[in-house]
This record gives sequence, C-alpha cells and structure tokens, in this order.
Amino acid sequence: MTHPAPIAFDNSYARLGQGFFAPQPPTPVGAPRLIAANAALARRLGIDPGWLAGPEGAAMAAGNALPPGAQPIAQAYAGHQFGGLSPQLGDGRAVLLGEVVAPDGARFDIQLKGSGPTPFSRRGDGRAWLGPVMREYLVSEFMAAAGVPTTRALAAALTGEQVLRETALPGAVLTRVAASHIRVGTFEFFAIRGDTERLRLLADHVIARHYPDADGPLALLEGVVARQAATIARWMALGFIHGVMNTDNMAVSGETIDYGPCAFMDAYHPDTVFSSIDRGGRYAWAEQPRVAVWNLAQLASCLLPLMGDEQQAVADATRVVHGFPALYQGEWLARFGQKLGLAATPADKPLIDRLLDLMAAQGADFTRVFRGLVRGEAAAEFAEPAPFLDWLREWQARGPDLAVAAAANPARIPRSHRIQQAIDAGVGGDFAPFHRLIDALSAPFDDRPEWADLALPPAEEERVRVTYCGT
Repeated sequence: MTHPAPIAFDNSYARLGQGFFAPQPPTPVGAPRLIAANAALARRLGIDPGWLAGPEGAAMAAGNALPPGAQPIAQAYAGHQFGGLSPQLGDGRAVLLGEVVAPDGARFDIQLKGSGPTPFSRRGDGRAWLGPVMREYLVSEFMAAAGVPTTRALAAALTGEQVLRETALPGAVLTRVAASHIRVGTFEFFAIRGDTERLRLLADHVIARHYPDADGPLALLEGVVARQAATIARWMALGFIHGVMNTDNMAVSGETIDYGPCAFMDAYHPDTVFSSIDRGGRYAWAEQPRVAVWNLAQLASCLLPLMGDEQQAVADATRVVHGFPALYQGEWLARFGQKLGLAATPADKPLIDRLLDLMAAQGADFTRVFRGLVRGEAAAEFAEPAPFLDWLREWQARGPDLAVAAAANPARIPRSHRIQQAIDAGVGGDFAPFHRLIDALSAPFDDRPEWADLALPPAEEERVRVTYCGT
C-alpha cells in the first residue's frame, strides 16, 4: 500500500531557475527533538498534525529528513542595512524546503531557519540558538492571532547540539511558514547587477503569486505600498518595534518577516528603541513609517527598468511611493480609532494624539492603558491621573463602542521579560513557561484569570532594555 506524501509540495520559486537560489540541503543534527508543533497551522496547510508531532515531523523540523517533493534551496538577495547597500546577502542560515498549496488554494513557503551553512553564510555557522527560535515562535504566533500579516511558526526543534556565540548555547531550528520569502532585497539583488531578464521574471512571479490583479510592475509597486501601509499601521497600534527594518527584512507580500531584536513597548514613548545594533534610533517606533517609505523607494528604483519610458517611469513610481503617507495615515486612523471604539474620522485624530501625549509624559503602559479603557481601569496606569480624567470625559462624550475597542486591544502582548523568562527556563530544559505563553498569546483578546499575571508590566528588576539579533 502506498501512502500519500505528508506535504504536497509544488515549488514554483525553484522553477525560476539558476541565479535565484543555490541548491542547499539542510545539515543533519545529532539528536533532534520537537519542543513545539503548531497543530492548527498544520491543518491550515493540509498537513496531518499527528505526522508533524511524530518522529518523521521532528526529523523534518530539525533538517534530518526531507519529505518527498521537497526541493531545498537557499534564496539569493541583497539589501540595504541601516542605509548601506550589501550587494550579496541571501539565506545564510535558512533553507526553503518548498511550497505547499493549502486546501483553500493559498500557497505557502515552508522554510527551516537555523538549518546549517549555505553558500550565503559569509563564514557563519548557519545555526540558531534556542532563544531566538523561541522568541520568533511566540511573537509571530501572537501577531497572527492579533490580525497582523506575518510569517508563522509551524514547529520548533532542538538539535541536540551546542552553538557557540558568546558562550555555548543549545541549538534549535524554527520551521517557518510564509506567503513567500521574497523581499525588497530580492529585487535589489538583480537590479544592482543589471539583470533585467531575471528582474522581469521575479516581478512576474510576484504578480502571479501575490498581486494577480496587477497588470504590470507599476501596479505591483502600488500593491506593495498599500499592503505595507496596512501592516505597519497594525504594528504601531500594538506598540510593536521591528528593530531591523532593512530592505532584506521587508517582504513584498506585506507580511511581517524576520523577528530578530523585535519588542513591544511597555511604557509608551514614540522614540522607543530596543535593538542593540540600532544605536541611532533609525528604526524606533515612531520612525517605522518613514523607514517604510525609504525601503519602498528602493523597490521602486529596482522596478524602473521594467516600466518603459524612463522619464515617465520615474514620475509614476515617485507618485506611488509618495502616496504611502496618505495610505498609512488612513490605516493608522482606522486602527487607533478602533482602539478607542470610535468611527475613526479625521476629527478623532487630535483626541488620539492627546492620549498618546499624556501616556508619553507619564510613561504609562501602552497596552494596559488601551485595554484599561475597555475595563474602566485606565486611570490606574497614570501616576497623576487628573489630566487623563479630563481626556476620559471627552472620550466618553463621543459614545465609544466598547465592544469594538475590546476587539482591537489585546489583554496580553509578548512582553520581553516574559519571553526572556521562558527562554531562560527552556535553556534549563523546562518548556512549560514557553507552552503557557504560546497558549496565552494565541488568544490575546480573551480575559482569562489563569493568564492575568501575563498582562502585568515588568517589575523594575525584570525590565528588558536591550534586545539582540538572533545570528
């Protein structure tokens, strides 16, 4: 009796051919062991959750066995990192196993992150240690539950081997799922080489895969700009700081990708930065929309050779990129209007801005203030509540819909101190805090008494002030 393949691969990116990737199998590890398997996501992809959670799924998630139909590759791309161009980056510690077409027809990449060296590793070991794998699993699954376009975590596995960073740490591999892993930097890779033929192939592939209604490269650019405006507005409404918005970390699908030194604000301030490598605040919370415009301008430059007449192409692409602020402001107003339970008209913006100013002046907790509006408890987040109470009366006079606000304001976010506590426990072999966080963050709007402690801000000694990349 023959059994169907556990994953129905259909690898359209690999069919683009030479130059887009390097063939690269994952490097087997010593003692693979699953620490998490996402049954709900497996079902979404048409994968048997029992298979994923079993020994064959563990072997795949660690890179020790390839399911039939997999075609492992490391993708090529370039990127502007903190504004400086790196002409060749590529998947230095990740392997795309292939693509699966879900039962509803949607196409997804399945990638192993931390699966060993590739031709793009730049002398790195190609591995990941446990901490960044746990962080990305938790944050990406929360983002999905909160309605943010994002890559997702299908599984996480220990390798049974140590990786050397500042010290020896347990190795791990993340199985990541994305609509695709094509980045602004993927377009840059071909544009800076003057490879117009492959640039056109890439654009056609992205249109077919993500923007089927687009009738050419200018419409493709319009689609990417609109999706990024919507995604980043959702980041802002959650107090999320990506931390490393390089062009190689911006997906053209509009999904959030590459959770490295990311974090969510506790005390609100628009200039908040966590990333250890962002010393100038280029990617601070308030700067993220402006950085998005800069990144999208790089994508526009890449697409110009595909747009015909140069002068007209420049004018058209400039118009589209310059349209981002208006699109973003509309999305921002909609998201923050929902957080206040209001209809989100332009007349509401001064009210929203005044609340944010009050929060910044007193260092009030971003998540707890907005959730507190729903519960009637927000004043407790202010050391001097009188100015807030004046604001509150004006807000209440507008007749906010508290059901709308409750659906827009999570009770819990992936607070950095809780993530760090789960990582510390995991390094010691205890994954119960990790699984508790997975459960709580997968239902972020549910008020559940057993998770009440996870909604608390950090004590002073628990505060995480700096986050680090996972490389």
